[in-house]
Amino acid sequence: MTITTHRAGPADLDGLVPLFDAYRQFYRQPPDLERAREWLRSRLRMGESVAFVAMRGNAMVGFAQLYPMYSSVRTARTWILNDLYVDIAARRNGAGHALLEAAAQFAREDGAMGISLESTADNAAARALYQAAGWKADATQWYSLAFD
Repeated sequence: MTITTHRAGPADLDGLVPLFDAYRQFYRQPPDLERAREWLRSRLRMGESVAFVAMRGNAMVGFAQLYPMYSSVRTARTWILNDLYVDIAARRNGAGHALLEAAAQFAREDGAMGISLESTADNAAARALYQAAGWKADATQWYSLAFD
């Protein structure tokens, strides 16, 4: 069955929540559907993120979520592809690639200079997907400061 994508709107929230919760669990967060719902609802309502969903028939099988960022040096907007998840049962059917294409098309139409993402070193499947879709790894060193 063909994979289609569209920009997520309020009507997609119920289907998006369990996928977002599964994504968070992949990164060792405890299940919390209500927290997932509130996070997504707030980000989308406030325009703080843009999400795309992948559909196989009437079933939502994946999503990508982007957050805006700005480059002072290049005086341009860029987007961070912060979240990408495809349901385990729907993987290897083109949903991840379709979501990357939807994100790239959106960013181009938005006039952004590009999209960036960060992936864990041990996520070989994701890294293979990004490379197959034309994304390039670079030698940038990321640093983080966590406030727990």
